[in-house]
Amino acid sequence: MDTLKKRVLAAKREIPSDLVLKGGNVVNVFSARIEKADVAICDGIIAGIGPAYHGKEEVDVQGKWITPGLIDGHIHVESSMLVPSELARALLIHGTTTIVSDPHEIANVHGIDGIRFMIENSESIPFDIYFMAPSCVPATHLETSGADLKASDLAGLKDEPRILGLAEVMNFPGVISGDDQILEKIRIFEDRVIDGHSPLLSGYDLQAYLSAGIGSDHESMKLAEALEKMEGGMMVMIREGTSAKNLKDLLPLVNERNQSRFCFVSDDLHAEDIHSRGHLDFVLRKSVQLGLDPVTALRLATINPANYFRLYKKGALAPGWQADIVVLNDLTAFEVDTVYKNGKPVVQRGELIDFPNGVPTYPNHLSRSMNMAEVTPESFAIAHPGGMARVINLIPDQIVTVMSHESVQAEKGWFQTDTVSDILKMAVVERHKGTGNIGHGLVRGFGLKMGAIASSVAHDSHNIIVVGVDDVAICGAVQAVSDMGGGIAVFSENRLLASVPLEIAGLMSVKPLQTVVGQLEKAKVMARELGCGIHDPFMALSFLALPVIPELKLTDRGLVDVNRFEIVPLFMEQRIQKTVVGRARRSLERWDRRRGSRT
Repeated sequence: MDTLKKRVLAAKREIPSDLVLKGGNVVNVFSARIEKADVAICDGIIAGIGPAYHGKEEVDVQGKWITPGLIDGHIHVESSMLVPSELARALLIHGTTTIVSDPHEIANVHGIDGIRFMIENSESIPFDIYFMAPSCVPATHLETSGADLKASDLAGLKDEPRILGLAEVMNFPGVISGDDQILEKIRIFEDRVIDGHSPLLSGYDLQAYLSAGIGSDHESMKLAEALEKMEGGMMVMIREGTSAKNLKDLLPLVNERNQSRFCFVSDDLHAEDIHSRGHLDFVLRKSVQLGLDPVTALRLATINPANYFRLYKKGALAPGWQADIVVLNDLTAFEVDTVYKNGKPVVQRGELIDFPNGVPTYPNHLSRSMNMAEVTPESFAIAHPGGMARVINLIPDQIVTVMSHESVQAEKGWFQTDTVSDILKMAVVERHKGTGNIGHGLVRGFGLKMGAIASSVAHDSHNIIVVGVDDVAICGAVQAVSDMGGGIAVFSENRLLASVPLEIAGLMSVKPLQTVVGQLEKAKVMARELGCGIHDPFMALSFLALPVIPELKLTDRGLVDVNRFEIVPLFMEQRIQKTVVGRARRSLERWDRRRGSRT
C-alpha cells in the first residue's frame, strides 16, 4: 500500500496509524483553540486529529500539551560557535525542529565553500536547517573580508533545495541610492523571500527600501520603529539573542489583530546561553511572563515564520501536515517532555535520543583561515595629536553604540588608557590577506582593569578584534587567536588565561556543546577577574566591528561613522573641538530621546 492511501485510510480509522499520541491537549494555531484529542501519524505526516484513533504504537499524553515544533526564522549558526549538526542537537531538546540560517559569517571568510560546508553538515539529521543566500559579503566597502560574493555567485545558489531566498539586505544605503550591485542580487531572488536589515530606517527611505521587495526586519528596538515597519508590510522579527534583546520593548505592540505580522528570532546566540536558558522555549516563557497569551506566543514561533518563509505544511498540527511535534508538560512554562521529528521521537523526557554522533568532517582549508601580518606591541600604540577623540560607547543589551567626543589621556604624544573613566584601547587586525591593516579605536563599557580580550568572531568580516588596557596584553591576545587558528583569548601579564579554539573558519568549534560551554565559561570568568562586568563580553565585542549598525564602529580600515557611512579619524579636528559637548552620558541621553520620541 502506498503512503498516501495508507494515510487516507488511517485518517478514516480503517487501519491503524503508525503512531498515535493519545488524549493530549492539542494546540490549534489556526483557531487559537485547545482541544483534548488524539494525534495520529503515518510515515512522518499527521493523518488525523480527533477522538478514538488507534495505532501500531500508542503513547499516553493525557495532561500534556501537544504543539507544533518551534521555528527560528533568523539565526546565524556560526554565532553559537557550533557546527550546524551540533547546534541542531542543542536546539532539539528545547523544542526547536526548524531554523532558517543566514550563513554570511562563514561566507565572509570562505565564500561559497563555506556555505557548501554548512549545507553538507546539516544533511541527514533529524532537524531542518534552511538557508538564505548571503546578500552582503562583504557587508560594506569599509572593511577587508575574506570573500566577495557577486550576484553571479548567488545565482548559483538559488537552485539549492534548502536555499529559501536572499538573506538580510544589510546594505540599505545601497538599496536606497539605487546601487546596481545590490539591486542585481535582489532581482535574482525577487520571486523568493528577501530578508531585511534596516536599523533606524524610517520615512521615505524606508519606503524606498520596502519598494525593493524586502519583506522582514529584525533590527527594531522601539515600538514606533516596529510599528512603521509592520504597517509597511514587513514581518517584524522580534529578536532575543545574547547581546541584542528587544522582546520586552516590542512585545506590547503584538495583539490578536496583528499577531500574524510578528515572529520570534534569536539572530545571534552563544552556546552557553542555549545551554543555560534555552532557545525559543525561553522566549516563549518570557513573553508569557510579560503578559502575552501563550497560544499567541506559540504562533510567533510556529505558523508565522512558516508562512513567511513559505514552508509548506510546517508550523501547525493538522491532517496532511508534517509531524514535527512537541509535547509539553506545561503550556505556560513551555517545559519540553518529548519532541517528534517527522513522526519519530528525537527527545524523550527532555533527553536527546537517536541522533547521529561523530566529529564533523570538513575540508582542510576551512581550518586554515589565519593569514595575519606580524604584530608587535608597538602595532597597537596610538599617537595622540591633541584634541578630542571619538569614543565608542556600549549600550547594555543592544548592538547599537553611541559616539561621544572625549578629552582623553596622553603621555609624550601617545594615548594612555583610562581605567577610571573606562576608556580602553580597541583594535581590529586584518586576518584574511595579510595586508597588515590595523584599525585603532577607543571604547567605553567593558570595564577591564588589566589585560585584554580578543576574538576572531567580529561581524561580519571576522577579522581579529581586541579590547585591552596595555599594548603587551593586546598583542598577546591577538597573537594567541592567530596561533590557535581562530577563536577567543583572554590574556594578561604575559600569559594566556583562557581560550576557546574555533577551528573552522575561526568561527566554529569541532567540539560538542558541553566542551564549548565549559571553555566559554572559563573565558568569561577570566574576563571578570580582569574587571569586565559584561554578561557576555565576547558577543558584545563581536559586534563592534559591524559597520552597518549605528552609531560608531571599528574595522581594519579605521573608525566608521555609520550615520555618515564613511571612515572618520579617531581624533577630532581642532576647529570642531570647540563645538563638541562631549560626554558619553549626554550622548546616550540624546540617542534615547531620539529613539523614544516616536513611541
